[in-house]
Amino acid sequence: MLLIGNGAVVARDEDSTFFDNGAVCITDNFITEVGPYHVLKEKYPEAEFIDAKGGVIMPGLINTHHHIYSAFARGMNIPGNTPRNFLEILEGTWWRLDRGLTLKQSSLSARATYMECIRNGVTTIIDHHASYGHIRGSLAAIAEAAKVSGVRTCLAYEVSDRDGRDKMLEAVKENSEFAAFTKADNSGMISALMGLHASFTLSDDTLALCREHTDKQSGFHIHVAEGLKDETDCRNLYGSSVVKRLLKEGILGEHTIAAHCIHIDEEDMDILKETNTMVVHNPESNMGNAVGAPKVLTMYKKGVLLGIGTDGYTSDMLESLKVANILQKHEAKNPSAAWTEIPEMLYFNNPSIAERVMSSNAKGKAGLGKLVPGAFADVIIMDYKPITPLTKENINGHILFGMSGKDTSTVVVNGKVLMKERQLLAEDEEKVLFQCREAAKELWNTL
Repeated sequence: MLLIGNGAVVARDEDSTFFDNGAVCITDNFITEVGPYHVLKEKYPEAEFIDAKGGVIMPGLINTHHHIYSAFARGMNIPGNTPRNFLEILEGTWWRLDRGLTLKQSSLSARATYMECIRNGVTTIIDHHASYGHIRGSLAAIAEAAKVSGVRTCLAYEVSDRDGRDKMLEAVKENSEFAAFTKADNSGMISALMGLHASFTLSDDTLALCREHTDKQSGFHIHVAEGLKDETDCRNLYGSSVVKRLLKEGILGEHTIAAHCIHIDEEDMDILKETNTMVVHNPESNMGNAVGAPKVLTMYKKGVLLGIGTDGYTSDMLESLKVANILQKHEAKNPSAAWTEIPEMLYFNNPSIAERVMSSNAKGKAGLGKLVPGAFADVIIMDYKPITPLTKENINGHILFGMSGKDTSTVVVNGKVLMKERQLLAEDEEKVLFQCREAAKELWNTL
């Protein structure tokens, strides 16, 4: 038994439960009780105790669209690569990088990213992988890194026609074999989706093949209208929007993640809502790639299930929260916009999305992203000492203006302590980072 206490508890449940000085009791993989600190400390005197030291105890954060494979791009410079639009970014940077990745480099990218996620209080990530230099076994390698780190993970391999039919077939097989592997797991720690790049690199035949190799209880993870080319290409070749094409091809649905959704209209939004498709907003990446800003507030009003991801730009979800907030204010030209919608996307919708994609391997469990009895024990402590009163009504303001992911001091996932007082427990961080730097130099030399 584990007791985490002596800090403000933010439960993120339907009742917005908050304790000025509370505690969370964990037995095995699940939360068993949440309440006042002194009550639970007296009730469970034999429990292993983690002292929050007056910090903030809250559910682990969730990233609903990440790119582990992009880790070694940090600081990378490819001579002559000066992209002027999104397609040139893909061709000059990301497709060149993923064609160069070896299996070892993909594994090290994962180990580094999982460590960084833990350091930022992220306990679940939904990743979208590409390594056309070495496809087969890449998801298993990442899954092994996830297992060592202890982070809850959903993986998908990015199917695309961009490198020819043989590579496409290999990517489809990688997805289907990994999905079969995850079916044997019932821990709720690993799951799979069929990964797809974007409409403009996917033929009808390829989409049909992916659909044939995807379990009816599972779904897809695809980039949708991220760049304008994706939308114009689809209209020119297929006479419809990307969303309508994906609807026709049977790709949309309650277990499918449509990342970005920038260049879509309200009719497309209605289709996403009607099919119960999940949409993930990636604010920093969208701004950095100069592809535009999605109409998040319009989709929100229509009832589309909207989450927040990072697209590999960072592993700090609180950083993305801040940028999403100001981006929507900027787009709406209204400083009062997005106060409610953006926090709900991170704290409530991201857990709902994660529960959907992990559900086939964790049936009957209470869920993620909340500190309630029966929920998975994913708990973090933020080393945050407020300079103004902290209450259940203003906690979101404290997080937005006072915290960052780097304030995370302790992380527990599935009842296991992964980081305690900023010390990672599962990995030799310095050794892994040294290996990463050496592997990154090897990769850069090939580019």
